[in-house]
Amino acid sequence: MTEPLGVTPSQTVGPFYAIGLPWEDGPYVVPAGTPGSFEVHGTVYDGAGEAVPDALIETWQADPDGRFAHPDDPRGAVKWDAFRGFARVPTTPEGTYAFRTVRPGRLPSASGELQAPYIAVSVFARGLLNRVVTRIYFGDEAEANAADPVLRSLAGDAERATLVAAPSDRGYRFDVHVQGDHETVFFSI
Repeated sequence: MTEPLGVTPSQTVGPFYAIGLPWEDGPYVVPAGTPGSFEVHGTVYDGAGEAVPDALIETWQADPDGRFAHPDDPRGAVKWDAFRGFARVPTTPEGTYAFRTVRPGRLPSASGELQAPYIAVSVFARGLLNRVVTRIYFGDEAEANAADPVLRSLAGDAERATLVAAPSDRGYRFDVHVQGDHETVFFSI
């Protein structure tokens, strides 16, 4: 008689990030000390409002001239030394994260309108079968944010507010709410 097989664990993302995803340069889009650099920091919250200690934040952004660190960028090569355009940081046991970056340049939308400066963000966390994707806009870019086609497409001020980072003494604060009353707006990609 054969023994019955055990239940297969569900295949959600995480919490196994420590195996290979984080790396030493992960929180640095630009090196510490880069002129004009600042920190974006925040907390990832679940639907119950509890901090998520095992999430992973991944970012992708243009440099201050609106170019990506990718050879296929039609605007040309990145001119900034040591600009990676990418960060990957796990949350701490308290659910917080931080990365060092510079303000991205404005990019044209598909219709040719200039978008406000933003950072693309992917969030990986327990209970998610796939990553969720959002953007970080900057609270001190009121004019650009008001003209941004993506922000204008949202239902109202409450939704837009979930995408805008507030200036702080460390740079900018951007909290991510995966679900619940203050749920961050996520995009279908």
